[in-house]
Amino acid sequence: MRVNIKELIFKPTSLSCAIACILFSQTGGANPVHADTRLEVTKPLPLNMDAAIRQSPANIEMLRSITNDTASLLRDIPGVSLYGAGGVSSLPSIRGLADDRLRVKVDGMDLIAACPNHMNPPLSYVEPSNISLLKVYAGITPVSVGGDSIGGTIIAERAVPEFASSGEESRVKGEVGAFYRSNNNALGGNLKASYATEQINIQYDGAWSQADNYKAGGTFKDFTGTDRPGHTLRLDEVGSTAYDTQNHALGIAIQAGDNLFDTRFSYQEMPEQLFPNQRMDLLKNTQKLVNVGWKRDFDWGLMEARVYHERVDHFMDFGADKRFWYGTLSGPGNPCDPIRFHGDPAGTCAAGMPMYSESDNTGVSLKGDIELTNSRLLRVGSDLQRYRLDDYWTASGGGMGPNTFLNINNGQRDRTAVFAEVEQQHSERWSSLSGIRYEHVRMNADAVQGYAAANMPGNQLAESTAFNAQHRKQTDHNIDLALLARYRHSDSLDIELGLARKVRSPNLYERYTWSSWPMAATMNNFVGDGNGYIGDVNLKPETAYTASATFDWHARDRRWNISATPFYTHVDDYIDAIKRPSWGANQFNVLQFTNQSARLYGVDLAMGLPLMSNDWGQWGLNTVINYTDGKNRDSGDRLYNIMPLNARFTLTHQKNNWDNAMELILVDDKRKVSGVRNEIETSGYHLVNVRASHSWKQVRLDFGVENLFDRNYSLPTGGAYMGQGRTMAINGIPWGIAVPGMGRSAYVGVKLTF
Repeated sequence: MRVNIKELIFKPTSLSCAIACILFSQTGGANPVHADTRLEVTKPLPLNMDAAIRQSPANIEMLRSITNDTASLLRDIPGVSLYGAGGVSSLPSIRGLADDRLRVKVDGMDLIAACPNHMNPPLSYVEPSNISLLKVYAGITPVSVGGDSIGGTIIAERAVPEFASSGEESRVKGEVGAFYRSNNNALGGNLKASYATEQINIQYDGAWSQADNYKAGGTFKDFTGTDRPGHTLRLDEVGSTAYDTQNHALGIAIQAGDNLFDTRFSYQEMPEQLFPNQRMDLLKNTQKLVNVGWKRDFDWGLMEARVYHERVDHFMDFGADKRFWYGTLSGPGNPCDPIRFHGDPAGTCAAGMPMYSESDNTGVSLKGDIELTNSRLLRVGSDLQRYRLDDYWTASGGGMGPNTFLNINNGQRDRTAVFAEVEQQHSERWSSLSGIRYEHVRMNADAVQGYAAANMPGNQLAESTAFNAQHRKQTDHNIDLALLARYRHSDSLDIELGLARKVRSPNLYERYTWSSWPMAATMNNFVGDGNGYIGDVNLKPETAYTASATFDWHARDRRWNISATPFYTHVDDYIDAIKRPSWGANQFNVLQFTNQSARLYGVDLAMGLPLMSNDWGQWGLNTVINYTDGKNRDSGDRLYNIMPLNARFTLTHQKNNWDNAMELILVDDKRKVSGVRNEIETSGYHLVNVRASHSWKQVRLDFGVENLFDRNYSLPTGGAYMGQGRTMAINGIPWGIAVPGMGRSAYVGVKLTF
């Protein structure tokens, strides 16, 4: 069924108008509704209405049983959408800017995806069951939480350690949880346990989950083959969507007077995460991390310091749904299969394409909040980060060898930053925040090589020689500026205006990938569009200028609120892609990263309203409507993966210990697509989700159904379907199939606390 969301939302006879009429016709005698406040404004002092939006613990709790993808917990935040990826690794996008254009901090650390496909983004290292707080800084991001990003900041935090009360000998707490989801047979569990005295807290967090391929709401392709003998997929099965992961963390916190010291050791072991919009799959990812922090309250303010070190070992190859053997024996009905051909003594077959990424990430941060007066706060701080990356592909035969292909050799990206900002209450009605941040970014990489010194396909020798002859050391001097002003017009209207200049330096893959050979170039792709990408050592940093305004209407007690945030962003030296001589329409191509100019604009609307309170319980409505338009100003082309107009209406219900919701999602047709990337258009759709939960003293039960009516739809930002078949060949798989969303799925989750 085709949906025209513009008509549903904006026409006078629309659904939103009907809902609004019902809302405002309620009598004033209704009691305030204690609804699930999905969106809360966080204000460190009196400011940051548009800057920081908090995902409430109650909403996080309800969503934990639905997903293992921590980024998807942000789905109710205005302006946020998701780039589709693996089952636990989607990439959040804020107002059309995603991935490395955002700063993502996990427990105070700046983590980096160490993979040419960005299969291990920062939020993939934290299970939803371990998240206590999610903050999104959209629009004008304060310099104290921004840096090396142009789209915004996401902050994910685990629970703050608790200590025993004075006179209490010790405190023992714990949690055990489990879930099951029907569509992809996903199941998993988590365990938390802590022991605390007045001075010491020791806590363990562990979580495990796995899932099979999920099913779409109907047939979305016309082939079943995977190019593996005897292995086929149903026409509604979305290949390469299975996963298996586990995370463990041990935390030790010490409270000594006004000092709080915390240390956390984290470990992730991910044996498998398959990707429907990438040519490769994650077949092993190991993260080892230590994170040490200190915090102290002084008479004049607060000091915080943190140091961390992360080691990631990442391995990719072809998963079960993608062709593994390639070589001269390949052909229609004659796959290069060593079982059928009794081995490969001539070396004519390639046994997959093993790819390794190894990274070391070390960071230090120091921040102070200084209370200059009762109405003025100064924040100052510094960040240091040292990042090293090796991305290499070992020989596997069939022309891939005998040497190791060095995709990025000793990649280096070091950041040094200092910032200062002042937050001030000028009068009863006016407050402001202004800040400046300087970042010194130094990047380099060593010489590279192809699979062999000569006689290799794809001009590997000539291109590696040309790359090695370049001056590869780059240094960027980036300056961020942010200014926010808030005006309290009345008890029911707040207005916030903001201007910002934000700068991001290229990542290592954008600057230092070098081969135009389609087989190699297509492995460097972190946007999921099926194309190959070549870097450019001389790329300039992106510089974004953003203006936004937020109008927040609300009741005096904030039991209802309606907000609107229009925004405009102009980006100089936006890193986009351009065509190469062999480019063709309706197919996958090799593209070149380059600096161009871009602009984005749009509006985010949010509404939280009580409906009624009666014998059946308390009823409320939460609404989020997002619109973003992105365009390349040099080429006139549309920016890639911009979410079309979309809306989410959530009817909430509470009675006694029940907490329920019914959700309607509306998404418009996607017709404004990137021509240079041959981005796939998608049709509009609507989904209905129903959720329920009941809490006892120590037990919580969640259950519901996602996509209740089993709609068959394509994900507008899910990328191109490459979940099965001969994915190593750039056009060895069909072009034009968008990754579909999941069909109907019932779920149940239970949590026991003690």
